[in-house]
Amino acid sequence: MSSVPQNKAELETAIQVAFDKLLADYQSIPAEMSRVKGVEGNIKGTEISICDTLAYLIGWGNLVLKWHGLKSQGKTVDFPETGYKWNQLGELAASFHQQYTQWGYHDLQEEFEVVTRKVQKLIVNTSNEDLYEVNWYEKWPLGRMIQFNTSSPMKNVRTKVRRFKRRHAII
Repeated sequence: MSSVPQNKAELETAIQVAFDKLLADYQSIPAEMSRVKGVEGNIKGTEISICDTLAYLIGWGNLVLKWHGLKSQGKTVDFPETGYKWNQLGELAASFHQQYTQWGYHDLQEEFEVVTRKVQKLIVNTSNEDLYEVNWYEKWPLGRMIQFNTSSPMKNVRTKVRRFKRRHAII
């Protein structure tokens, strides 16, 4: 299998595998370490916390759901988000961190699971044809847009989380 999902079944697997591995890493990190800065941020030269990585993933998952909901209603989507351009993704990530700054670590883990399950349900309820055989946003099919904003960031974040764990000797 390619590292990039090519169909509905591969997308489902990619999200589930990435989610399971990352959630296990999160669950191994003590809550008292969850707000310690030390994870490479999305803006060059910045560091964020473990909680911020969860906020980032929740934010992107919710955007995928928002985009799909709006397009399904025939409404215009302001990609990637109102007030942000594609070259401002670091600032968008920072807005996700801010949005969830008061949330507890375990609440963030639960919300990450809820949002991931909603994305998975969207995939289950969408045909392979609609996911991969028609362009949904510019040249990208819906399945690729979902992958770009769910399983790919999960894999990227997991690398950063594991680096944080090693640096802090968390098993």
